[in-house]
Amino acid sequence: MNLLLVYILLFKAVITSFSGMSSLPMVRDDFVTKRHVLTDRQLNTAIVAGRTGPGPNGLYLVSVGYFAAGLPGAIAGLIALITPAFLIIPMMSWIGRYANQPRVRSAIRAIILASAGLLIAASIPLTKDAMTGPLAAAMVA
Repeated sequence: MNLLLVYILLFKAVITSFSGMSSLPMVRDDFVTKRHVLTDRQLNTAIVAGRTGPGPNGLYLVSVGYFAAGLPGAIAGLIALITPAFLIIPMMSWIGRYANQPRVRSAIRAIILASAGLLIAASIPLTKDAMTGPLAAAMVA
């Protein structure tokens, strides 16, 4: 997979989410459903790898980049993960002027609720795969 495309897709997922795991629905849609670059099992593995070590919850994006394009993909995932940190200072100064308006606060609350719903919807197929996959069968036996 093209490295620039990996970066753009992961950056889109990071920039449109509020925290680490809320980018999961977009990542699953782009990499598993639309482009068939990853399987649900690989995405589960990336999530486990990202959650195992210390650091931000969104670190699983580095593993997604690795599964999509090898070591260069992992580097693209890391760069996509840290890019918003460099953009937040100008954004906060702009948003800070309007944060006290009731419409803006209501919009932020609505976006947070929608993000939670999308996260639940994306987690259901991953949960099914984790409960019916070969690892689950080995745990039962």
